This record gives sequence, C-alpha cells and structure tokens, in this order.
Amino acid sequence: MSLSDRDRALVLETFRAEAADHLRGLEEKLVALEARSTDADLLQEIFRSVHSLKGDAAMVGFPQIAEFAHEVEDLLDLLRTGEVAVRHETISLLLGAVDVLRVLLSGDAPANLDATSQALRDARTGDAHEVQAAEPAAGPAETRTLRIDVSKLDRMLDLTGEIAIARGRIAQMLSALPDSLGREILEAHLGAERLQFELQEQVTKARMVPVGPFFRQYGRTVRDLAHAHGKSVQLRIEGEDVEVDTRVVERLRDPLTHMLRNAIDHGIESTELRAALDKPLEGTVTLRAAHEGGTIVIEVRDDGAGFNRARIAERARATGLSAQPELLPDAELLGFVFAPGFSTAETVTDLSGRGVGMDVVRHNIDALRGTVDLASIEGEGSTVTVRLPLTLAIIDGFGVGVGAETYVIPLDAVLECLSLPAESHDGGAGNGVLNLRGEPLPFLRLRDRLGVPGARPSREHVVVVHHAGGRAGLAVDELYGERQAVIKSLGTSLEATPGLSGSTILGDGRVALILDVPALLRGATTLS
Repeated sequence: MSLSDRDRALVLETFRAEAADHLRGLEEKLVALEARSTDADLLQEIFRSVHSLKGDAAMVGFPQIAEFAHEVEDLLDLLRTGEVAVRHETISLLLGAVDVLRVLLSGDAPANLDATSQALRDARTGDAHEVQAAEPAAGPAETRTLRIDVSKLDRMLDLTGEIAIARGRIAQMLSALPDSLGREILEAHLGAERLQFELQEQVTKARMVPVGPFFRQYGRTVRDLAHAHGKSVQLRIEGEDVEVDTRVVERLRDPLTHMLRNAIDHGIESTELRAALDKPLEGTVTLRAAHEGGTIVIEVRDDGAGFNRARIAERARATGLSAQPELLPDAELLGFVFAPGFSTAETVTDLSGRGVGMDVVRHNIDALRGTVDLASIEGEGSTVTVRLPLTLAIIDGFGVGVGAETYVIPLDAVLECLSLPAESHDGGAGNGVLNLRGEPLPFLRLRDRLGVPGARPSREHVVVVHHAGGRAGLAVDELYGERQAVIKSLGTSLEATPGLSGSTILGDGRVALILDVPALLRGATTLS
C-alpha cells in the first residue's frame, strides 16, 4: 500500500468516527428539541452539526452524504427562521434522515433514500412557526483529546500487569539475598514498583468514560417506543458524570434496551389510565448511575403499574418454579421474572413481554461479573438495579487454594471467612448446610464442583458469598487473602466451563482461575 493510500485510509477512518459522533449528537438534540421547540440555541447547534457533516463529507469524497445532508440543512434553516414549525412530525422526519445518513456512512444504499429526500423537500412548505431569535450558544471549551482504539488500551493494561508480575518475581529473588547485598537493590526496586502502580492506575483511568453520553442515546429509544404505544413518556437521567470502563458501557447496551422496552411497553400505563389513577399524564423512566463501594450501580426506574405479585406467583406455580410461591419473600418471588421464558404478560407484543428477555438481561449481567435485582410496588412502579465492577480489566479478588490450584473470588462477592466445623468434614457429599450464628448456610465444596483431584485436607475453610439475595458458602483448602488481578481470557479450552470467568497470572508466574460466583452457585441444586 502506498503512502497516499495509507493517508487516505486514516482520513476516512477519522471522518467515519467523527461523523458517527455527529449523528449520535443529532439524535440526542433532536429528541430534546421536541420538548423545547422554541430553543433557538439548541436548533443552532443541530444546524451546525449537519453543516459540519456536510462539509466533511464533501471534503473526503462522499458526495451522496454531502448532498443528502444539504437537504437536511435546508429544512433546518427554515426551522431556524420560523418559516416551518417544530412539530412531532418534523422531528420524526429529521430522525429518519439521521437513520439514512447512518446507513450511507456504513457504505450501504438506504432503500428509503429518495422517499426521505422528497419528504424533506415537502416539509419545507410546512406551516410557519414563531421562533425567538437568539445568538448561537458558545462552543465547548477546547480540550486536549486523542482518539485511540480501545484494543490498544487493553494491551497497555495487559503490559502493566505483566510488568507487575515480573517485578514480583524479581522482588522475591532480591528478598532471598543476604541483607548486606540485597537491601539497597530491593529499596530501589520498590521505588520503581510504586511508579509502575501509578502507571497502571493511569492506564485504567484512561479507559473510563462518563455514562452521560451513553445514557442520552436512549432518548430516542424511549421517544420512539412511547409513540409506538400511544403513550407519553419522558426519560430522566441521573448521575451523568459517573465514570465506568468503556468495555462495560459497550456490553450494557443490549441489557438496558431490554429493560427500557419492558418498562415502557408493560410498566408505564396509557395516558387515559394514568388520568383515571390521578397520576401525571406523562410517565417517567429514570436511568440512574452511581458509585457504591467500588462498584457501579445502574438503575432503570419507572413510575408505572409495577409488577403484579399475584400474577407472578400464579405463573411460578404453573411453570413448576415453586409449589407455594405466595409464601416467598418479595426478592425471591420477583427473581422468577429472570427465569428463561417467564412472562406475566397476557398478550405478546412486537416489542416485549414483561419477563420475556429479562433472562437475557441476567445472562448478560452475569457475563459482566455483575448482579441484577428487581424491586416493585404495585401501582407505583418498579426498579431494576444492576451492580457491576468499575472495570472489566482489573479485579480486586480474594485468593483461595484447592489442592495445588489457586482460584480468585471477586472481592465484592465475599462477605466473610470461617473454618468449616469438624462435623462437616466427613461424608462423600460435596454440598452441605452449616449453622452460621443461628442461620442455615448452604455451602458447596469447590474441589468437588470443579473436579479438582486429591483428598480433602483435615482442615477446610468456608468463604461466605452473596447468593440470590442471601448467602452461600464455598468450602476451600486454603485462604490466601486479598489481591489485585489483571484479568485475561480463559482460552478456547476453558471458555465453556461453567463457574469460571477469566484467569490471571500470580506473582510466581503460575496461572490462577477467576471464579464466576453466580454461575458457580446457580448450577448447585442444593443452593437453588
């Protein structure tokens, strides 16, 4: 490839990335404009984005994108002057135009290109609408930023982890030297280690992004779903500045879409019903993010009808999930919503069924080493709460030993540790129940669950962990304590093994497996 070809490839890559940002921003601003139709500053920002996209496309040789963007720009210009009104139909048309631009950007030919172009031209003859003239909003302050492929950040973090491992091995060798020979070298080594830890922390921070822009992308999803069902729904966002690993954001997209669809389709009542119930005619769905104890908490909250406890119990009994579901506490009963195929909807819609797809939500959240819980008050609404690690690249863990193997349990799952009573050591069963301060604690032996060879030691320990809104225990041979681990993939041979979520390299160069606690315990029948 010649130098000019490489240069053009880089230019096109930059254009596509910036154009995608323009289109995401346009969606957010158009949805906002529908609620603030007289906001001249916002309208000016929208016009400026389309104008920039048109100019960039023409410059890099995409005439079709430039021509279509010009059609959009012409309509926006009439909106700015007030010659065409900002109405629901106009916003829908402009959002459709954004969809066409997105398809053009991907290199495909949109089937509705000509029809949308004609609709844009027809809209320019719409009714006049007064718009208060205003000076354009000032642009954001200039910041020094650089686009970088996330895979490069992944590799940088891997390297910092490898350096930490190598330095740990060197420290072990230095500590074995005589004091007169190794003390000064070890002190210098520890000083360099502190710099390495700071580098790792900076690389981790570079991967963090605020959730605000990600959450705001759902503004259009909520708008379109609400209009499709003839409902009036607003999206409220809280905690926009909360930062999370960019990999977490990418893998949250589908679960959040499922949760929002369920909330709007089956949670929020119709306008007529809300009026009869003396509720605000416009329903509210809230997306909230917050940091709690080293984790990120994501909430999807609606002020709709809530879950019908009696109907869930009836469905749980009919499907054999529970013989007496009405006796269960709320947390356990509502947890049935996440069972595969579980639904309380009387009719199936093209968008969702309350519970249909929620098993997919739990599966995806489990894959992120997170947990998902549901709370609901009938007639007042429901809240789905997701708790996730701040980063998928590094984990604060608790090391345990079984036989010759070392395993890492995510630290946020660990409640406490205790010795396994002597009477629980005998017998062939891998599972059991012990008395923990007057409460039954079901436990399983990690040795038996993972098929680790060898005899049990005379003394075993139990790590108490969170499980299904309660507690459970993992019986192990040794307790090694807290440690930070850089997560690596399992490799194809172990990817399908239930109960494992990754691997890490220990200070002595050995590999330790990271446990997926929810999956590990879910497969144990006595703990279910």
